[in-house]
Amino acid sequence: MALVDVNGELLRADVEDDTPLLWVLRDTLGLTGTKFGCGVSACGACTVHVDGEPVRSCSTSIADVAGKKVMTIEGLGADPNGDALHRVQQAWIDHQVPQCGYCQSGMIMSAAALLDKIPEPTDQDIDEYITNICRCGTYSRIRAAIHTAAKSARRG
Repeated sequence: MALVDVNGELLRADVEDDTPLLWVLRDTLGLTGTKFGCGVSACGACTVHVDGEPVRSCSTSIADVAGKKVMTIEGLGADPNGDALHRVQQAWIDHQVPQCGYCQSGMIMSAAALLDKIPEPTDQDIDEYITNICRCGTYSRIRAAIHTAAKSARRG
């Protein structure tokens, strides 16, 4: 039995210690915003935050997050009730970033973590930090949305 803090709530999961966090989130806890992409940590569709750091949940075991705080796309909103969007989510909408949308939750989680580390990233910072793969190729919109989210933090 694993106890995991997800989006500020302590939850129990009856799984083996080596179960990937991705499957605990999706199959056991019913949080399906985090997506399975490649299963080998290459694409980033499964990105979540663990103690504020972006991690690929497909290759992170439930045992690896014991005593740590996990945040998924469902918990990213600007208020605890989920009634407001995070600035990155709003920028994604404003720039019409998604096409198919499959990679977007992981991409948004990576972008939010980037802005936490580097509040005003350059294009080079974005290119180096955002290693997620978007098969639709919306990278120019992703970059523009990240810059917009950065600017909104300065205004807000």
